[in-house]
Amino acid sequence: MAQFDKKGFQQQLQKIEQLVQTIESSADPNVRAGAVELMQTLMELHGAGLERMLEIVFESSPGGSEIIDELARDELVESLLLLYGLHPFDIETRVMMALDKVRPYLQSHKGNVELVGVNEGVVHLKLQGSCDGCASSAMTLKLAIEEAIYECAPDIVALEVEGVVEQKKPSGLVQLERATNKNGNGNGSGWKDVSGLNSLADGAVKSIEVHERPVVFCRIGKDYYAYSDTCPECGNQMQAVSLEATALICPNCRGRFDVMRAGRSLDKPNLYLEPFPLLMEQGQAKIALPNL
Repeated sequence: MAQFDKKGFQQQLQKIEQLVQTIESSADPNVRAGAVELMQTLMELHGAGLERMLEIVFESSPGGSEIIDELARDELVESLLLLYGLHPFDIETRVMMALDKVRPYLQSHKGNVELVGVNEGVVHLKLQGSCDGCASSAMTLKLAIEEAIYECAPDIVALEVEGVVEQKKPSGLVQLERATNKNGNGNGSGWKDVSGLNSLADGAVKSIEVHERPVVFCRIGKDYYAYSDTCPECGNQMQAVSLEATALICPNCRGRFDVMRAGRSLDKPNLYLEPFPLLMEQGQAKIALPNL
């Protein structure tokens, strides 16, 4: 029997979705209808079987509910229970669990998040602390929060986060804040020019010193990303860092960090590689570094 972790389970779901799309594109309406009915029947059968299994576990001993809760904490079983609408924890509980996971990272950026409420599947949050109203930090933290919540509660209808200053994304770079000071001259405090990014190939990564501080830059498609070169897992500099798909790989401890999810560790979700805001002004790349 094949063994799956949560990632493998999600890959199998994607494969199923692709097969369903292939079936739905069939020119024969009878084939389409029959295949869809087959899938629905199997889902109903499996769902009923799983529900009955949970009932037996619950009724078998005084600790049955604790066993079910423990099953729901297993990543693979959790995905299956969510798929069939059998998860023992409601949306609000799972959202709170997600926020507890990401809160240490938020607090490391002098911020926090409050659950305002859940209304008909729509989750309402509010950013708190120094990140509130600051585009460069708020948008980064919002990505981290979204990632954590959608992992624990993929069945939510929508996610609304207050305290985030939305910014229009510029061509070719990820803009998190305008690089203008009070005089609007584009040379705001902390923003520094970066040379050599235009020649960075898609899927490439490069370490560039900005004001004597090494910064890791990488490109995925048309978007560029900038991160600290210090690995939060081993504490060493990532001078020979590599990029595999969307993950930066530390050459020292082999820690993996998703550049498209605010630098979140793919191995230890509570760890994050520090991201830096980037923007393009008249063809010139600029980066905002702290303490400059």
